[in-house]
Amino acid sequence: MEGMTLTGLLKEVAGKFPDRRALSVSGKFDLTHARLQELIERAASGLVAAGINPGDAVALTFPNTVEFVIMFLAVIRVRATAVPLNAAYTAEEFEFYLSDSESKLLLTSTEGNKAAEAAASKLNIPHVTTTLSSADSVVTLSPTKSDSDPNSVSKIINDPSDVGLFLHTSGTTSRPKGVPLTQLNLASSVKNIMSIYKLTESDSTVIVLPLFHVHGLLAGLLSSLAAGAAVILPAAGRFSASTFWSDMRKYNATWYTAVPTIHQIVLDRHASNPEPEYPKLRFIRSCSASLAPVILARLEEAFGAPVLEAYAMTEATHLMCTNPLPEDGPHVPGSVGKPVGQEMAILDENGVEQKAGSNGEVCIRGQNVTKGYKNNPEANKSAYLFGWFHTGDIGYLDSDGYLHLVGRIKELINRGGEKISPIEVDAVLLSHPDIAQAVAFGVPDDKYGEEINCAVIPREGSKIDEAEVSSFCKKNLAAFKVPKKVFITDTVPKTATGKIQRRIVAEHFLAQISTAQVPKFGA
Repeated sequence: MEGMTLTGLLKEVAGKFPDRRALSVSGKFDLTHARLQELIERAASGLVAAGINPGDAVALTFPNTVEFVIMFLAVIRVRATAVPLNAAYTAEEFEFYLSDSESKLLLTSTEGNKAAEAAASKLNIPHVTTTLSSADSVVTLSPTKSDSDPNSVSKIINDPSDVGLFLHTSGTTSRPKGVPLTQLNLASSVKNIMSIYKLTESDSTVIVLPLFHVHGLLAGLLSSLAAGAAVILPAAGRFSASTFWSDMRKYNATWYTAVPTIHQIVLDRHASNPEPEYPKLRFIRSCSASLAPVILARLEEAFGAPVLEAYAMTEATHLMCTNPLPEDGPHVPGSVGKPVGQEMAILDENGVEQKAGSNGEVCIRGQNVTKGYKNNPEANKSAYLFGWFHTGDIGYLDSDGYLHLVGRIKELINRGGEKISPIEVDAVLLSHPDIAQAVAFGVPDDKYGEEINCAVIPREGSKIDEAEVSSFCKKNLAAFKVPKKVFITDTVPKTATGKIQRRIVAEHFLAQISTAQVPKFGA
């Protein structure tokens, strides 16, 4: 394990399955594992020619394209650090992320990205565009400082301690924290994912999540490639509900992984515009936010595949827990499964391990866990205590070792001393047949300190109103957990990766309490 690198795993698999399909752009072209490796080496020599040295950070901002995949792996190959960034950032946001990561180069597609380029120019960071010519399948970097020497890369030996990936946490409570992940972190996580889901060269998946985020990058892309499996990128460079199932069928997909928001889009489309037939999937995976048991049941019923809910975070290089495949044990709706490839404990504030069924903070340690946030001694002091990394999540392990999450420490609603889990309220709301999406959140209250509110998106054609939602909650929740105010809306604000951040939802709806109008937000 100690000498393991992601680069090494991918080279090994290209030697083992050289002619198997590795990467397809839907309806356009396919690359084998051997060809993908050749393209990575060639692109890596271009980076060396562009002056990139081991330890340098290289920012990449692309849609989900083949160029992104090749350049990401080329950056890691030359012992540099890949910094994938959301193409939708503003110039100010790009400036923060480029500066915080200390990026030495900005890579984009030939179409470029005006906001990123403006930020890079302000910070005197050179900008290089990359394109894959489908005629000869060669990645071209423009401009490069000199002719690249293909042999310049062969002498570079990757090391497990190289920082291969630099990501930022969502920053729900403060400025985003920088998370350096080493080649060993990446390789360990990929091995954990491959092993628990039994990914092999026979598997195939369509990427539905952005590759600048740890979920799509690690679980969808890198674990598939390291298993010798195939990955399909949608032609549009992003998830499209209208092409998703045709891509899944065409490329014989065996599974997919998504956030609950996307599962709900797929379910809604199934309800209004079902496919003539669905592919036979080994499993469907859900991660990055809690999946209500009722949604899990609807997915299984609609698509005839087990839905495995998982639990992950950037600092753990994605996967921490998952429900197992059916042959390996039961999957427990409402639970995020058992720990995978790392130790886990539930600790109280004094570092004392809690017994089964008792709430505490979820803490982990293992080879997939980051050694610490970049330039952030305060955050590191509170995150690493008693020999464990502290996730900030509250939960409990049941007697079978399955983890049940109660909520983020900062999201638990404290109503006059009664602690309310917003996840529990979400699950009850979503069990109502006329509710498509729901999110519970805390708001300040003079009497109780905090009170519970919720936002509800009705199913299409439903006439459900606030009174009916309140009445339903009163029947299914203890009185103190019943939302005091219900907002009926058609969308709630989400992050770029489809996550709902309760604090942001609360701010949006609180701003409207003094007016009669409930806001409509773009998802």
